[in-house]
Amino acid sequence: LAAGSIGSVQILKLSGVGGAGELQRLGIPVVLDKGGVGNNLQDHLQLRLIYKVAGAKTLNEAYRSLIGRARMGLDYALFRRGPLTMAPSQLGLFTRSDSGRERANLQFHVQPLSLDKFGDPLHEFPALTASVCNLQPTSRGFVRLRSADAADKPVSKPNYLSTDEDRRVAVDSIRLARRIVAQPALARYKPVEYLPGGSVGDDEAALIKAAGDVGTTIFHPVGTAKMGRASDPTAVVDERLRVIGLERLRVVDASVMPTITSGNTNAPTMMIAEKGAAMIVEDRRA
Repeated sequence: LAAGSIGSVQILKLSGVGGAGELQRLGIPVVLDKGGVGNNLQDHLQLRLIYKVAGAKTLNEAYRSLIGRARMGLDYALFRRGPLTMAPSQLGLFTRSDSGRERANLQFHVQPLSLDKFGDPLHEFPALTASVCNLQPTSRGFVRLRSADAADKPVSKPNYLSTDEDRRVAVDSIRLARRIVAQPALARYKPVEYLPGGSVGDDEAALIKAAGDVGTTIFHPVGTAKMGRASDPTAVVDERLRVIGLERLRVVDASVMPTITSGNTNAPTMMIAEKGAAMIVEDRRA
C-alpha cells in the first residue's frame, strides 16, 4: 500500500485490518485486529500571520490586475519565469521557539501574498504571509472510517494544540514572528498585523486562542501505520515495512513514520519509497 497517511489507513480498515471494535460497528469482517491502524496521526500546524505592507510590490496586486495576470501568463509562456514558476514559499527559516532547546523546532514559510484561507482569492491590499510551524508536535490524532463505503471520506482529526507543550510553542511562535516583523530592517515597509490582528494581546490565553483561529494544516500528515516492534501494540509495520501479523502486505508511505520529521515530509517520504522498493526486491530474491 502506498496511498498515504489517510488513504492507506482507509484501505486497511475497509479490508478488515484495524481495531476490531471500529470494524465490527461498521459491519466489516475483521481480518486482523490491529488497533494502531489510524492512530498516532501527526501533522505540522502552520500559524498564518498576515501583515499589510507599504512601499513593496506583492503578488496580491498582480493577481488583482487583469494586466498583471496577463503579464504573469506571458512571462511563463515565453520565458518560463515569473510568479508561475515560484515555489509555494519564497523564504524559509528554521529556528528555536526558546533558547533552552537543543535544535530548531520551528520552521517559517514566508510568501509575498495573502488570503483568508486556502481556495480564496488573494487580498486586494499588498501584504505578506509569515507562516510558522511547530516541527516537533506532541499532539496526536486519528483517522476513522465514516462507513463501510469506500467512496465515503474518512474522518481525520489531528487534535492540534491538544497538549500543553504544543500550546506553549504556539504562543512562543506568534511572539517570535511579531518580534521579527517589528525589527528596524522592516520599518520602511510599515507592516501592520492583519491576522491574527493588532487587537490580539500578547498574553498566553489570547495567543492560544489566536493560534486556534489562524492555524491550519500544512499538509504533512504522517504516522497512522507506524513502524515498531511486534511487542508494541500500537505498531502496524515492522522494520521492513511489513504489516505485523499478515503475510505479503507492506505499507510504503509517510504513514509508517513513528514520529514526524522536523521539516518538510516530501523528501523523507521519497526516501521511504526508495528504501521500501529495495526491500521488496531484496526479499523477493531471498
